Amino acid sequence: MMNTSGIKPMEYNVLVKPVEVEAKTKGGLILSESTVEREEFGRVEGYLVAASPMAFTFEDWPEASVGPMIGDRVMFSKYQATEITGRDGAKYWMMKDKAIVAVVDEGKNG
Repeated sequence: MMNTSGIKPMEYNVLVKPVEVEAKTKGGLILSESTVEREEFGRVEGYLVAASPMAFTFEDWPEASVGPMIGDRVMFSKYQATEITGRDGAKYWMMKDKAIVAVVDEGKNG
């Protein structure tokens, strides 16, 4: 995944592109704008777009573990991110590396 945002995280920060919230239900009902906004604010998944060189290097990180990689789908703690708009016009979330709580296995072969 290429970082087209023009944003380069510093210190222990990472940049995540949140998963888009659907404006319709699976049954085809169109959700109100306030419902979509509330769902966007409560999202907890996205794709890791960029990470500072210091991210995932804290003292208690197990040496044998590899942190999330750019392009991984990640889950993060709710409400621990700052929404920002990139140079490309897309919305991103800047957060501390410790806000990422899991990598989502999307069934990649490898």
